[in-house]
Amino acid sequence: MKILIIIPAYNEAENIERVVTNIIQNFPEYDYIIVNDCSDDSTKQICEKNHFHYISFPINLGIGGGVQAGYKYALENGYEIAVQHDGDGQHDPNYIPEVIKPLLHGEADIVIGSRFLKKEGFQSSSVRRFGIHFLSTLIYLCSGAKVKDVTSGFRAVNETYIKFYAKEYPQDYPEPEAIIAAKLEGARIIEIPVVMRERENGVSSINLKRSIYYMIKVSLAILICRITHRRKK
Repeated sequence: MKILIIIPAYNEAENIERVVTNIIQNFPEYDYIIVNDCSDDSTKQICEKNHFHYISFPINLGIGGGVQAGYKYALENGYEIAVQHDGDGQHDPNYIPEVIKPLLHGEADIVIGSRFLKKEGFQSSSVRRFGIHFLSTLIYLCSGAKVKDVTSGFRAVNETYIKFYAKEYPQDYPEPEAIIAAKLEGARIIEIPVVMRERENGVSSINLKRSIYYMIKVSLAILICRITHRRKK
């Protein structure tokens, strides 16, 4: 099967070379595409220097726009499985075969790598874990999806949901919204345990102020997604 790894990157000059070189050297059977979201550091220059496969935006679209561009690329080039893999070094590519295995066996449509099933590796702060648990509960109440790590950006989808996400993908902080949108369309979603690392370099885009905005915005988006889907039916 044709498998594509989508690597969204914004100001990941300190991480992107190590992340992509690891994938190239250890998993040459998978294709990859870096989506450079108009970084204002040297991310693009590093991609050029190393002859990495990448696309680059002239303006910043945010994580949702970057990931959707990756899905559009996957759709246009006939990929049957797409894997989201962050460019900041937190995701371990050694888990990619495990993440795609349920898709290869037809057991799921979407597979999410979860740090909370075995609770190994980097678990995030207590405040963020509380927020993730709240969103997980809200998504379950609104859609029936049982997903613990709803903010995990380490996930894989089959061809059906490549098409789905290429057409429409949430913006800003899209991971929880992408789960409920797919579940309401009938997606089979499962989690598998993975170990994630703490970011070694660079700065996370989510600070305390953004965390408050994140919770309010995403909670409202989940509720709106549930309401609008009911009206469509």
